Amino acid sequence: MSKHDTIVSADVIVTSPGRNFVTLKITTAEGLVGWGDATLNGRELAVASYLRDHVAPLLIGRDPARIEDTWQYLYRGVYWRRGPVTMTSIGAVDLALWDIKGKATDQPVYQLLGGAVRDRVLTYTHATGWDVPQLLDSLDAQRERGFQAIRAQTGVPGLDIVYGVGSPDAGYEPAGRGAAPVEEVWDTAAYLRHAPGALAAAREHVGPEVKLLHDAHHRLTPNEAARLGRALEDVDLFWLEDVTPAENQEVLRHVRRHTTTPLAIGEVFNTVWECQTLITEQLIDYVRTCVTHAGGISHLRRIAALAEVWQVKLGPHGPSDVSPVALAASLHVGLSTPNFAIQEYMGYEPLVHEVFRHDWSYADGHLHPGDAPGLGVEVDEALAARYPYEPAYLPVARRRDGSMTDW
Repeated sequence: MSKHDTIVSADVIVTSPGRNFVTLKITTAEGLVGWGDATLNGRELAVASYLRDHVAPLLIGRDPARIEDTWQYLYRGVYWRRGPVTMTSIGAVDLALWDIKGKATDQPVYQLLGGAVRDRVLTYTHATGWDVPQLLDSLDAQRERGFQAIRAQTGVPGLDIVYGVGSPDAGYEPAGRGAAPVEEVWDTAAYLRHAPGALAAAREHVGPEVKLLHDAHHRLTPNEAARLGRALEDVDLFWLEDVTPAENQEVLRHVRRHTTTPLAIGEVFNTVWECQTLITEQLIDYVRTCVTHAGGISHLRRIAALAEVWQVKLGPHGPSDVSPVALAASLHVGLSTPNFAIQEYMGYEPLVHEVFRHDWSYADGHLHPGDAPGLGVEVDEALAARYPYEPAYLPVARRRDGSMTDW
């Protein structure tokens, strides 16, 4: 890439090889191609339109090497800042430009971020069971795959659908195909009665060395969250995730005062400003922001830098709806960032690996981004075109009385 190279096209690809993904392809005059992930589960077409109709035209003729200037242009140049649609779109552009920069310099992106500070990135996956015996079997299965850190989710007696729990054969996939979301019924009291015992059984089963994680998925009030955190202290969780909706960040002060269980929050955050109070008051131990939903590599590094000052670590969101492009980007950040602690990895169906051919790899409970130039992911466009978008939504949740609650 010469100093006179320019962006000549920015194309949006929407594909559904088992689930929906939105991918941005940026091409330069010198023929370099950069890939970015723009998937926002259940709102994919909103991001695709934002990119196609509002962002792509602004990129034509710009210098692809000016990554930071482009980030500032797309963020500060729009009066309606922030939000998941805007930040996911900016994130896709940012990832694609870092991919181009790596290919132009014949370097993997992590080398451009200062080089590796660790040899590999610790990862965790998910174990689920409708009852405790099923959960223990699932934990054993993931340990056999080499995972040393595992998120444990279990069914709740009396509830037919529970967040994080799928069938033993098919695993867990929250997004359901169809014209409207599935409606789940939720009972917080039943969950609080059941979860501590189930997680205690999981700890007894796996022993002290396995890192156990658990996700409450925004379902609790601050007082309920404090009760759960205190009840789980002897379980020695690696983290307790999303105990309460964190739009009102001050409520975490109450939770923090009442439990020493490590807390992780932030997968629905999109900017460093949403993380600011939680980090600077040390109200959490891990930030969960996702590289693509938080404005890309450039902005995730700002979040990491702020968090490092306050001894808070990164554990980015990484479900199956974050494409292999985003996972690659997160791993490049993880390999080069001192306070990066762990990467979520749900894995993908075989077809996804075929559409998104990647250099990153998994082995023995760890991931590595690989050493291919750029992000190390290439998209098979012909194969992607064979799988058009299908409407799909994340569920919604209602209490037993029919009123809405957080999913």
